[in-house]
Amino acid sequence: MSRVGKKTIPIPDSIEISNKNKVITVQGDKGTLTRSIHPSVDLEIKDGFANVTMVVNDRKSRSLQGLTRSLIANMVTGVDKGFERVLEIHGVGYRAELKGNSIVLNVGYSSPVNFDLPEGVLASISKNNVIKLSAIDKELLGRTAASIRQIKPPEPYKGKGIKYAEEYIRRKAGKTGVK
Repeated sequence: MSRVGKKTIPIPDSIEISNKNKVITVQGDKGTLTRSIHPSVDLEIKDGFANVTMVVNDRKSRSLQGLTRSLIANMVTGVDKGFERVLEIHGVGYRAELKGNSIVLNVGYSSPVNFDLPEGVLASISKNNVIKLSAIDKELLGRTAASIRQIKPPEPYKGKGIKYAEEYIRRKAGKTGVK
């Protein structure tokens, strides 16, 4: 049984949610998000709560119920509060700069790397090495942060590269020079 899928989603008063032809639209102070849901599940909205139910009770529907509930809960949280992801750049001379809607990264390559931010993702840079990304769509924000991190992932010897703020890099011992 899906424990996540059975939980109800509280809907704040400032948020409107509608379900038309298996297309969920969530409107809030920060914007609007739309997502289509699988035909195996349905959404019931009443009394300030939303509940995801299964049309047919089988294994696939149970897993889709939990997935759909999580996606809709993230949509509600996104249009209400928004999401934020912080990246840190470590390395001598490594830095980031914001130019318009793109981030220019100097991370040890022969030329700077330009990364264009997708529509809906905002960035701010502090101390030339901390990138704060914010968006209302959690999936888009995570994909964008992963793409930026992929430009120069942290290496295990000195820890140089781009990492998430909460990420811990396991360090390896280098050569000791002793036989």
